[in-house]
Amino acid sequence: MRFNEKELVFLSRQPSERAAELGMKGPKKGDVVKRRVVKLIVNFLFYFRIDEDEPIGALLLEQCRVEREDDQVFSIVFLDEAERKYLFECDSQEQCVEWIDAIVKASYESMRKNLIYYRTEIHRLTGKDPLEQYGISDETRFQVNSGLPPADT
Repeated sequence: MRFNEKELVFLSRQPSERAAELGMKGPKKGDVVKRRVVKLIVNFLFYFRIDEDEPIGALLLEQCRVEREDDQVFSIVFLDEAERKYLFECDSQEQCVEWIDAIVKASYESMRKNLIYYRTEIHRLTGKDPLEQYGISDETRFQVNSGLPPADT
């Protein structure tokens, strides 16, 4: 995926699902933990220097694994680059759990699973495919393996 800097700055200014000042350590050797303002917006994790409005970086939360490292520490590792590991230090165990949960739910894979689940439930209850009205019910990314019956043609 490609993004330009203006688009990312614009997105970083939108309301966030979660935001906090966390300790953050980047993936490079020799990186140290630094306090950063971290914001979760849709499926991006933006990080900022304290008291600055523009992000210094953003992580697209796709094809990654979120793991708890310690009571107050979690990590994000990208599946195609196992050596690219980011560490985040929270202020409490509760905050750590909340961040992990929010990041897992923010991924495309999680949103897709939810869409398929609710699509199936709505179809089961109403007999209608809720995506049909948008003309996207046949798109592969919305297909349910176990299945909705094919749309009437």
